Amino acid sequence: MAQQALPVREARLGKPLGTSGGQGAREALPWRGGGRREVGGVALLLPGGGPTGVRRPSPVTALAMRPLALRLARAGRPEGLTAHVVRYRHSGWNGSAAHPADDAAWALEEVVRRYGDVPVCLVGTGMGARAALHAAGHPAVHSVLALAPWLPDPQQERARPDPVKQLIGRQVLLVHGTNDERTHPDLSYRYAERAKKVNRDTCRFEVHSDGHSLHQHRDEVQSLAADFMLGSLFARDFARPVRDALAAPPPLGLRMPLAAGFGASLRH
Repeated sequence: MAQQALPVREARLGKPLGTSGGQGAREALPWRGGGRREVGGVALLLPGGGPTGVRRPSPVTALAMRPLALRLARAGRPEGLTAHVVRYRHSGWNGSAAHPADDAAWALEEVVRRYGDVPVCLVGTGMGARAALHAAGHPAVHSVLALAPWLPDPQQERARPDPVKQLIGRQVLLVHGTNDERTHPDLSYRYAERAKKVNRDTCRFEVHSDGHSLHQHRDEVQSLAADFMLGSLFARDFARPVRDALAAPPPLGLRMPLAAGFGASLRH
């Protein structure tokens, strides 16, 4: 599968996962029976990073997102989903420059250019989760999945809290390990609490005893991500815990425990 050349700037989209490649405005997907199907939706994955850094990120950063990207691409294949990992210009957030959020906004425009009017789910981890939440106001975005989001404490940084109004009209899921030592889970809870006030379609899951990388319960987290993406982009029925979390008022819907074995029947 050939990498598509992207002009204009240094940020890039990784090669499409779930498609057959191609250079057209809308890429075709292999389909059972010998036919082909157009892209019906996009999962745009935003890797993590650090608070500061103007060098190019290590390729490992984007590669770390590939297992989740492949899982989502497989889950959404019947609906024509394709997944891209964004490759940032800079390795850090860099204060008010918010470089990853800017790259996410560019990537959304690139998705529209390539595929047209298709729904997008922004999927970010750590710093990328914060970028996904920032970029959610783009018209193509239907949903946001923020895994272990890096959300600095406004009280410590003497800054305004991150905005939430851009989440109105989107379905939003935050996921955080209770033992995260890099990004405190209480900060994502407080963010989700503010978001829920302006957007009822916001929920948050807690992964008990897991850390920042969510490796201990990776299967459950990936199954939760796939369930949420399919429901928010393609109107599939959410699993009951997701439905309950979206419907429940705070704090219940924002501290929903991710049960061991979640989505076991959906795994391939």
